[in-house]
Amino acid sequence: MRKEHEQAVAQVLESASSAALSPVAASWCRSGLRHGLAPDDSRGPTILTGSELTIRRQRHDMMLSVARPLLDQLYQTVSATGCAVMLTDADGVVLETRTQTGDRAMFDAVGLTPGGVWSEGIEGTNGIGTCLVEDRAVTIHRDEHFASRNIGISCMDAPIHDARGRLVGALDISSCRDDHSQAMAALVQKIVQDSARRIERGVFYRHFAGNRIIDTNEPGGDAALIAVDRDDLLVGATLAARKRFRLTDDCLTGNRTAAELLGEGDAASFLDSERAVLRRALAQAGGNATKAARALGIGRATLYRRLEKAGIARQ
Repeated sequence: MRKEHEQAVAQVLESASSAALSPVAASWCRSGLRHGLAPDDSRGPTILTGSELTIRRQRHDMMLSVARPLLDQLYQTVSATGCAVMLTDADGVVLETRTQTGDRAMFDAVGLTPGGVWSEGIEGTNGIGTCLVEDRAVTIHRDEHFASRNIGISCMDAPIHDARGRLVGALDISSCRDDHSQAMAALVQKIVQDSARRIERGVFYRHFAGNRIIDTNEPGGDAALIAVDRDDLLVGATLAARKRFRLTDDCLTGNRTAAELLGEGDAASFLDSERAVLRRALAQAGGNATKAARALGIGRATLYRRLEKAGIARQ
């Protein structure tokens, strides 16, 4: 099977127009032609030292603090299928993992372990690295990987952005089991994307703690959040909000009001929208404030402050 895979990759690399065939083919071309990788390279995984990993974790202290409980929840959801959950930085370095004890050796062997480096320039086409290069959710299923040593892995990934909209990492769910089908991968991909957005929301609320957060999200959309100060001046926006309202860093220096952004007619509806979001979260959580806060990606204290501002009595 490895030989057949290596031949398939070689055929793609030999054709100048292959990159236009599919996103996977484009990634294979980057791997082989830009990074000079070979699909039959049998070297072992690249693993950072413990001190190097510690430094990288310290750089992302806020993201990790927000993400850890969500990683635990995500792992509980997918662990029975033999999947591992991973969080990386923007260089594809694995910062955190959640793996079943019985599967840990298998994931460690391929480098899906804390300190493992999964950038596209190191491993070629793979879920983590390709997700980061393309800044979008991707699934790389088994023989879609560039290196033949990785064709036993299925990877489902979504990018994570910080409170300023910058790409800071990827959320990954990987499986090394032969029975992990493409249909299963499609289902897991939806879970990954939802969890990544929850991490982004949590980071945004943590970063702009003390400011008012307005949820401008549309049904089925990403976390389009904006932060305003006590005078309703814009001071922050998530990537989704930046795209939706065409915001740049220069627009978020406290010189524009939320009313200007959303229109004077919408200004009075901010509070109604906030009430609706909070009431829906509480209803879905059966009135449990802790569960509602978790679903919104915020702390319970923040939830209580938002309830008070919206005029909603605690349940």
